[in-house]
Order: sequence, then structure tokens, then C-alpha cells
Amino acid sequence: MIENLNEQDARRFKELELLEKAGIEVYPYEFNKTHNAKFILENFKDEKPEELSNVSVAGRISAIRRMGKASFFHIADQSGKIQIYMKKDDLPDFYEHTKLLDIGDIIGVEGFVFRTKTGEITIHSRKVSLLAKCLRTLPVVKEEIDEQGNRIVYDAFSDKELRYRRRYVDLIVNPEIKQTFIKRSKIISYIRKFFDERGWLEVDTPILQTIYGGATARPFITHLNALDIRLYLRIAVELYLKRLIVGGFEGVYEIGRNFRNEGMDRTHNPEFTMLELYVPYKDYNWMMDLTEELVSKVAYEVNDTYDVEFNGKLISLKPPFKRMRMFDLFKQYTGYDLKGKSREELLEIADQLHVEVAPDASSMKILDEIFGAKVEEHLIQPTFVVDYPLEMSPLAKKHRSEPGLVERFELFVNGSELANAFSELNDPRDQRQRLEEQARIRAAGDEEAMVLDEDFLYALETGMPPTAGLGIGIDRLVMLLTGEESIRDVILFPMMRPEKGK
Repeated sequence: MIENLNEQDARRFKELELLEKAGIEVYPYEFNKTHNAKFILENFKDEKPEELSNVSVAGRISAIRRMGKASFFHIADQSGKIQIYMKKDDLPDFYEHTKLLDIGDIIGVEGFVFRTKTGEITIHSRKVSLLAKCLRTLPVVKEEIDEQGNRIVYDAFSDKELRYRRRYVDLIVNPEIKQTFIKRSKIISYIRKFFDERGWLEVDTPILQTIYGGATARPFITHLNALDIRLYLRIAVELYLKRLIVGGFEGVYEIGRNFRNEGMDRTHNPEFTMLELYVPYKDYNWMMDLTEELVSKVAYEVNDTYDVEFNGKLISLKPPFKRMRMFDLFKQYTGYDLKGKSREELLEIADQLHVEVAPDASSMKILDEIFGAKVEEHLIQPTFVVDYPLEMSPLAKKHRSEPGLVERFELFVNGSELANAFSELNDPRDQRQRLEEQARIRAAGDEEAMVLDEDFLYALETGMPPTAGLGIGIDRLVMLLTGEESIRDVILFPMMRPEKGK
């Protein structure tokens, strides 16, 4: 037995020994489950009980009420909870062992459905099988349903850090948490359907890369022993998807993990899920319309409404979304016209605005910091911020009519970036100059600046058609559509600082 167990856990390990000594198979190989709790509760008819006269269910024990020669249990599966009735006379070989069952144990039950005198739909057990013994005491969460049908929870398992570390316990004792992740799955499924219906191909590109690119971020570094080379975990999939456009695909997308060795906060996790889409012969105006359609439709698909209540604010995702030029927003919320300003002028303005930036920060970094500190918080309703300065967008095509700008938009909702898109830069000469400038910025001390990728430039020199590209942060989209305020609440196993001593 494991050392230093508390009294409750030690008792559970002792029960396991007693069950095995009695010849009970504690960890069997299978169980034939035919129904779930929700189906039975929704389909039982008092006038036709024979329709559910032979059911087989399985789940985790959530409540026990022993009454001598009869006992009532509640078990929970993914669909909900249902009451189980066990009678000694019906279970001569098992009933005496029910005293060794605990909350958290997983059991299988075969029997028929009936309604008790108190009106609760219940399964009368003909056979009970122990499927797994819970050896760790679960947090006790008490609940009741008031006269209005509202669920009231007492002694909730609410320690956020412990819930993230032991998500499996969180899912057991706070079953409503499952709904967030079920909705997350539906969001991703709908996005795939939306793209697949348009004939675009889902692809997989390398996570381990010899040169990282496609975003301004610091990478995670690893080593490949077989080739004795340094590798990086990807920070974006952009450059590989563009290679596929060069190769002749007319629409490719990827939904997968990216990894950025950056800070952690309410909207950032070191590994996160991104969607990127590239469609040739289109530009950022077309992509803006598509993004608006996608976000609004996925919202309605999973919530049956365009409205989202988030931290006390009602946000409408019904199109059309507002569209604002970036420098107009700078002027509106800072009072300064930042267009065409030198790095030194931007540094001085940042200081006057009390925006903290490093003294050696590039113009790109200064503008980004000012925007984050002074503008983003005002973008609550969905807003496309369009036409960015060239220095902030090394992979975007120059604006066709505005010198110094590029054809780029970002979609902001609730003060946070949700999507980023370009008319993609496909002139290899211009792209080389931009990446060389990034290399100079990197050499000056900005570790997040891009590195020069010669193979990507070779691909562009092979010829890439006019292309529109889009990136959407899936985690942030899920946060928005579920009303969760932290990215950790929409990632099943978020990054956590190791516990002391472990």
C-alpha cells in the first residue's frame, strides 16, 4: 500500500483488499453498456415500462443511501445522473459487498426501469458489477434543486489551481465543466464543416522545424539526437501552408497546436490551438467577409443566438461587424497621429502616454505596445481593425493605395484579438527585404523578431498566386462563446507551475 495515506484513502485501499479476497473482480476487462442516463430519463413511459425492461448502464457512484436489505445509489455518466435500486434478495451474491462501495467507484448495472413512489425514475438492479474502485477520496459536493428548478451547490470544488492540476477530479465533481469542452468540440467540428463544404483541404504540417517562422514570438528549443541538430517547436503554420499554395492547392487549412515561449496570463498559454486558412486568388477584403460569416455562424450554431454575455457585457456577433482603420483608432484613443512617426518619436509618445516599452524597442514593438495599452480595451463589440503599418506586418502585402501600410486586419472582440489576416505578400523581392529587416531588428535585441527562411523565399520565387490568409485563436473563440474569462478554463490540461517539492 502507498505510504502516508490519509485515513479515508487508507480505508479505500483496505476495501479493495477485502473485495479481492471475496473473489470480486475489481478491474474487469469490459462491460456491455446499452443505455445512458439521459436516454432513460427522457424515454421512460409509465404506461409502457416494458420498453425499458432490460437496460445496462455504467457510471460513477455519486450518492449512496443504505437501508438494510435495500439501498439506493446514484450513478453519473457523461449524459447525467440516474438512481439505482439494489435489493438484497435480487443480488444474493453481491449485495453484502455493497458496504465496501464508495462514492467515486465505477459500477455497471443491469436491470429494468421503474418509477418509485416518490416519482423518481430508477433502475431496479438484477446484476451489479464493480468496474473500478476509486482509491482516492473525492471532494464532497452537495447540491439541491430549488422550487424554480435551479441547481444549488454547496461545498463546491472551487480551488482553481487544484481544479486545473487535477482536471479529471474537476470533471467528476463539477460535471457542468464538461459542457465547455463539449462545446469546444462542436466549435471545431463546425469550422471543419464550414471549410470542407467550400472544398478546402485540411492538412498537417511539421511541429518540429529547423527554422521557425510565421509570427513574432520566441520558440521552444529541442534537439534531434538522430541528426544531432537543433529543432524548434513551431510558433505558427503559416509558411508551410503558403508552400502548399505554391504547390497548387486551391485552399488549405490546419487546426493544430502552436508553441510560444512567452508569458502566461488570462489569454495566453504556452501551447495553444490555432486555425490557419489560405485561399489563392483572394484578398483581405474577401477574407474579412468570410471571417465575419464564419464567426457569426459558429456562434449561432453552438449557442442558438448571436448574443454572448461576457463578464457582465452583452456582445452581439450578428453581422455586420464594425470596421476601423488602425491609425484612426490610435488617434481616437491616444490623441496622437502616429502615422509616419519615427522610432524616436514613437518612444517619446509612449513615454507621454505612460506606456512602458524597452529603450531599444523597434517601431513595430512600440506601436504594438501602445495599441495594447490604449486601444484594445475599447474594442468590446466585434471590430475589424484594418490597414496596419508596414513595420508591424512583415508577411503582409503592401496596401494598394496607402503608402506605408499593409493590407491586414485583426478582429477584436471583448478587448482581445480573435483573428489575424492578410493579403499575403507574394513578391519574393519585397519579402526578402522585410525578413532582412527583421533580422536587423533581431540583431538589435528583439528576440521575437522573425528569422530569415531561405527555403520559404525559394518557394515564393517559384511563384505564389495572390492569396488571402487567416489565423483564428481557437482557445479565445471558445472563451468568447462559453463566457469563460481565462484560457485555462477552455484548455483541458493548461500549463501550471510545478508544485513545490515535485
